[in-house]
Amino acid sequence: MKYNKQKPTEKNLENTRKHADTEPQRWNMRINQEWQYRIECKKLQSEELEVLQHYLGRTAKCATVPNYTGAKSPLSKFILEMDGDDLAALPESVLDMPHLREVHIRRTPIYKIPGWIERFPHLSVINMPKNGIQSLPVEIGKVNKLRVLILNYNRLTSIPPELGDCENLEKLELTGNDLDELPFELSKLKKATHLDLAENQFASIPICVLRMTCLKLLDLSINVLTDLPEDMDRLENLESLFVHRNGMEYLPNCLGNVTTLRMIVVSGDTLKSWPSEIQDNSSIKFIKLYDNTIDVLDYGDEEILETMQDHEKKFMQTYIDTLKKRDTAPTYTTKVSFSCFL
Repeated sequence: MKYNKQKPTEKNLENTRKHADTEPQRWNMRINQEWQYRIECKKLQSEELEVLQHYLGRTAKCATVPNYTGAKSPLSKFILEMDGDDLAALPESVLDMPHLREVHIRRTPIYKIPGWIERFPHLSVINMPKNGIQSLPVEIGKVNKLRVLILNYNRLTSIPPELGDCENLEKLELTGNDLDELPFELSKLKKATHLDLAENQFASIPICVLRMTCLKLLDLSINVLTDLPEDMDRLENLESLFVHRNGMEYLPNCLGNVTTLRMIVVSGDTLKSWPSEIQDNSSIKFIKLYDNTIDVLDYGDEEILETMQDHEKKFMQTYIDTLKKRDTAPTYTTKVSFSCFL
């Protein structure tokens, strides 16, 4: 097919200028879409913490939990929402909502989920991050239709074995608690596709996790892991694996057998060895994070950028620029290298 050359019109030139002006915005959008890992930073300002919260619910494969508010929504009578309330416990008036489907409670002093939670046969979503919850009731196992359980940034030290009876559970997030083990009974969660255990005290991957064979996303970042088990390939559907900010020096060869893997995030400071199948697979985003403060580009960063193709350089430079514009620069995740094409 041949194209006739035409003199660019003023309208075309204007469109070109607009395209150039919006290119940084498009790269920022790409960062949000492509970088599905957590940006670890404990010195973020309040506005930035809200941005970080977005990453806690990341995954393209899990449906986003709808947020219904106000009487305008026809489903509002099936959804309980509380944010920043002073209540230390769930009010028993909730029992007047027998058809309750979703609970969204955050930033309250609530320290426990009552045992009468079992009296809601239609409950499918419990989303209670940033509260003071210290334990789960054993009755949680009787919430048979539960699909989503999010308890990030609470005070959990253990999980009851009865949670394994919630066999319809698809998404489980326990980030930022004080857990060091999970009960073997969670092996029964065969429908689970999203498991987030970041920022806990796990020294090894719980056996039950390796039995969740439908997992697509597994986040074990910021724990105390020193290695991964040699049977990690049990997770034959795994797509995204986050294990940065641990103490691992190598990745097991069995990861090369997981043909569904598309993203692995590790700490480049400590990792010394990884399977060649991962390094050579262009379909896998193999991301190494380094613990350095980014005020300006350190010596060697330019060399990293020069080894990338042009589109990778733009992506990387835009990411660095967005970090520089923050009022408080992240302490971590400041230097990144790719061993694949984005």
